[in-house]
Amino acid sequence: MSSDIDLDRIYGERFDGREAKAKDGIWKEVARYLQRWVPPDGRVLDVACDLGYFIRHVTAGERWATDLRDVSASLGPDVHFVQVDGLSLSTAVPHDYFDVAFVSNYLEHLPSPEAVVAQLVELRAVMKRDGRLIVLQPNIRYVGAAYWDFIDHHVALTERSLTEAASAAGFDVEHLVPRFLPYTTKSRVPQSSWLVRAYLRVPLAWRVLGKQTLLIARPAARKQMNGGR
Repeated sequence: MSSDIDLDRIYGERFDGREAKAKDGIWKEVARYLQRWVPPDGRVLDVACDLGYFIRHVTAGERWATDLRDVSASLGPDVHFVQVDGLSLSTAVPHDYFDVAFVSNYLEHLPSPEAVVAQLVELRAVMKRDGRLIVLQPNIRYVGAAYWDFIDHHVALTERSLTEAASAAGFDVEHLVPRFLPYTTKSRVPQSSWLVRAYLRVPLAWRVLGKQTLLIARPAARKQMNGGR
């Protein structure tokens, strides 16, 4: 049995049709909020895109998405989909090409902390030197034991270890919100579009309900060697 089939079954059972529709509405508002870091004419890559909750709602000149599963049917014809393991990303998409690389609720699924750093290195390889990395990541410091409620979670991350991983992979963090979104779209609040919009406008609410970290980073400047020669 392939891991592809296993993932389809796990994710199919995790969110039913009603929950998936609600999740899509939430992500429409989240993508609208994150648009401030995404140039509307830029090239955007969504890695481990799932059903494209982010990439389908963000405005960009080019929208690309990758996933281990073939989810192309959920993305629409204007999203360029590449089926690839994220750890092999740089073998499947152009180098030094993307203005923005985005990952959400993905790094915890990797097999080890070393794989997290390796994945960030892969992302850096395909980004422009002045590009921007956006990471949304469950924070075990605030989630607690519920972090392990999902069988495919392997790596525990906090805002500090996420920042350390980004630095090890060659990124400089320019914006960090330790508590941003609630842990899961299955939570009771916020759910409706207007509640999500209201929540995103009130950072004080993040300190109460936020259990996911938002990290924005840029590739660190490459140091000149041999006196700049």
